[in-house]
Amino acid sequence: MERETVNALILAGSRQGKQDPLAQHAHVSHKAILPILGRPMIHYVVQTLSKVNLIEKIAVTIEQQSIVKDILPEYIQYLPAALGPSDSVIHAIKELGTPLLVTTADNPLLQPEWVEYFLNEAERTKCDIAVGIALKEQINSDVPNTKRTYINLSDGSFSGCNLFLFRTPKAIQVAKLWQKLEKHRKQPLKMGYLLGYQIILRYLLKCLTRQALKKRIYKLTKAKTHFVVMPWGQAAVDVDKPEDLTLVNSLFQN
Repeated sequence: MERETVNALILAGSRQGKQDPLAQHAHVSHKAILPILGRPMIHYVVQTLSKVNLIEKIAVTIEQQSIVKDILPEYIQYLPAALGPSDSVIHAIKELGTPLLVTTADNPLLQPEWVEYFLNEAERTKCDIAVGIALKEQINSDVPNTKRTYINLSDGSFSGCNLFLFRTPKAIQVAKLWQKLEKHRKQPLKMGYLLGYQIILRYLLKCLTRQALKKRIYKLTKAKTHFVVMPWGQAAVDVDKPEDLTLVNSLFQN
């Protein structure tokens, strides 16, 4: 049976239109165009997605098309960036439909093999939305000199890989939940209310599992979530701070 093709979205805008601190540090307008070995960071992401046979259209969401148009292939589609990544994803799902693969412009280490593995695992589980993660042990083994932000659950600590597959139309409900959480990201009580205080308490007591988290997401959205554990620690390395940029440059040179 022939596999369904996937459209892809690269998030390249600035949160609420504000210049990213790393971009400011490098004297560029957007983090997406930070140079790595002389090439804009987003170029590596587009190049990788272009090599994945299942991917049909590739779109970039950014405030102004002119920022990256001259450095990317002509076949790239552009969508206006919204106030936050969740808003941009919701607009993209309405424009491009599902399945929609979402990644970020600050994910230059992304490899075709990783994307194919992620898509295959999502298809195998028949989920509505898939989220790529890397376990702490894998990251420490593969890139011991990186510092990541971890979500610590009772069945393992993990970091996100900036890989999401909104596989079915139901997945837009997860994006809408993300949108609500994003609006209250500096208000923990409101976030707790949205997710449910029992989930927050279980997380704080270190007795929350991935399965329990998936069940809660399903209860809130009626969408089936699957966490795809990536077998490459490098998949969790994005470029958020100067040390990340130094690390990525060194990994490309090795």
